Amino acid sequence: MQQQVILKGQSHSTLSNYIRKIAQISLHFGCLPEKISDDEINEYLTSLAIDSRSPSRSGFKHMVYGLRYYFRHVGKTDLAIKLPSLKKEATLPVILNRSELKALFKAPKLLKHRIILTLIYSAGLRRQEAINLKVPDIDFERHTIHIRKSKYLKDRIVPLSYYMSRGLKKYLEVEKPHDYLFNGKEADGRYSINGLSWLMREALKRAGIKKGVNLHSLRHSYATHLLEEGVNIVTVKELLGHADVTTTMIYLHVARLDVIKAHSPLDTLYKEAL
Repeated sequence: MQQQVILKGQSHSTLSNYIRKIAQISLHFGCLPEKISDDEINEYLTSLAIDSRSPSRSGFKHMVYGLRYYFRHVGKTDLAIKLPSLKKEATLPVILNRSELKALFKAPKLLKHRIILTLIYSAGLRRQEAINLKVPDIDFERHTIHIRKSKYLKDRIVPLSYYMSRGLKKYLEVEKPHDYLFNGKEADGRYSINGLSWLMREALKRAGIKKGVNLHSLRHSYATHLLEEGVNIVTVKELLGHADVTTTMIYLHVARLDVIKAHSPLDTLYKEAL
């Protein structure tokens, strides 16, 4: 399975999620998934769906995806087909407005925490991308951030905000991180995913923000605000590292864009003569 995940360009976290769920159901029944009957699998998945308020966002979703992947891997594609289909979510991302973002970035007491949240928004980072950043990935002279081996194992370069640059220089001078930009308690010295989630929750509380948002909402806000400021959607797609522009197009439904009345370009060509 590890070989297949690597060959398909999927992330290590994807493999970890699949393995964890396969281990969970295997331990529950005391055998590998292909030895479990259809009725038992359906009963188990039903219990997961009932226990979760939102199955599409829960362990139910990861269990179904993990089992599908496993059955295809062992050549049991007929079992993969029998698994329940997951409805695609139609909800729009929740966006933080500019006043809320300012309050959020000001909320943490520690400079390190303020820098982490601000950097995630300023560069539209995924949480894994943020904790994987290393000190040399920040190029202050060229004002760029090099994001390495992200989703689908792709690298990309995004602009480093001039305002963010000043904050990062101060942070580096005070904290003096080694290797990873944000050191933490993980075995390899990185900041943890759980630590990021906790940081966001605490900052939201201190800022008094009641919206149903999470850390990924900073990335949603980044994309939406770029579109509102006139950046074209193809550029936003590249900055986000999306494989397909259709994924980026969801932000067109939440961005407040100026509506231009339909007209002939000939009129704007000779606008001064009219």
